[in-house]
Amino acid sequence: MPITNAGKRWKSLQNSTLMAYNKNTPFNELPNLPPAGFTESPVILRYLAKAARHLGELNGLCASLPDPQLLINTIVLQESKDSSAIENIVTTQDELYKAATEEGTASHAAKEVLSYREALYVGLEKMTAQKNLLLTNTMVEIVQTIKQNKSGIRNAPGTAPKNAINGEVIYTPPCCEDVLREKLAALEQFINNPDSSPLDPLVKMAFIHYQFEAIHPFADGNGRTGRIVNALYLVQQELLLQPVLYLSSYIVKYKTEYYQLLRGVTEKNNWHDWVMYILTALIETAQLTTKKIRSMLLLKDEFEKQIKETLGSSFSYELLQLMFTLPYLKIELLAKKEIAHRQTASTWLKKLTDAGIVKPQKIGRTTYYINYRLMELLSSN
Repeated sequence: MPITNAGKRWKSLQNSTLMAYNKNTPFNELPNLPPAGFTESPVILRYLAKAARHLGELNGLCASLPDPQLLINTIVLQESKDSSAIENIVTTQDELYKAATEEGTASHAAKEVLSYREALYVGLEKMTAQKNLLLTNTMVEIVQTIKQNKSGIRNAPGTAPKNAINGEVIYTPPCCEDVLREKLAALEQFINNPDSSPLDPLVKMAFIHYQFEAIHPFADGNGRTGRIVNALYLVQQELLLQPVLYLSSYIVKYKTEYYQLLRGVTEKNNWHDWVMYILTALIETAQLTTKKIRSMLLLKDEFEKQIKETLGSSFSYELLQLMFTLPYLKIELLAKKEIAHRQTASTWLKKLTDAGIVKPQKIGRTTYYINYRLMELLSSN
């Protein structure tokens, strides 16, 4: 759990003057990175070492996967679900995977979650095409993919976050487009220039995440875009081969503290506690993601043996792969993916049902065959 929840409030080592700040007026004086006077305290250095170790374990596991996209797509979809939940876009596991099975009647929330996953891959492709640079235009493409529109850098006020209970303004971000582009350009420089700061990349990631949220460049979708930037930055820095870190699960769990610590940086210049929160999140989510991937691999091996026994010579490795990419199967999906003709698909799924490998669930006219053990695994903490 977070360091601050455990009662370990670390005193900030910064001695710089607090920023000029009034929550009711646009924060155009938001300073560029890095923060003046910040140093990596002994406790931060200890947590950095621990975070690096667990990220290294996760990265090594991903590198060893024979078919990494198989499991990575599923993990990324879980990240998409939790990142959207932070913005109160809530969908159930069942609803989400039915939508991922290309069900045309998906809810608005499920469609937004799937758009988040698409945006993550769009950002990764864009960054790769731009010589591994993470630029403002990448961020714009990410938010456009999330929102499925042509929104860009906002050129109007009115995006101030408010207290959900009393409607009081919590923070008023900078305004307007010329100011925002200037601050994003400075953030670009900090992200992409290795000489911009001697600090550890994971500390820089904490700074980058705060700064993007404080700039708040879009009318909507800032939180989700900022969390995708986190994942892309870890790939850019070669700390992860794939953007698989399940970071949003931690933020969902400690959402109140997340927002309190963001405000603590803005109002009190308390970078220390914010960095500790992010490092703790990295450690816990790297461990969680590693555990989930290992469990998925064990389950996949177990299923391979069971399906071979059940289907005999008609065993299909493509079917096994699909079961771990889309836990909600249907006859039409197998036919569409050209894994089997409808009659063969129907026979296979009935045999898998009789063997207890999948469970059928009829919704309307469609019968889904659910990889229920994978769904249980994905839902566990």
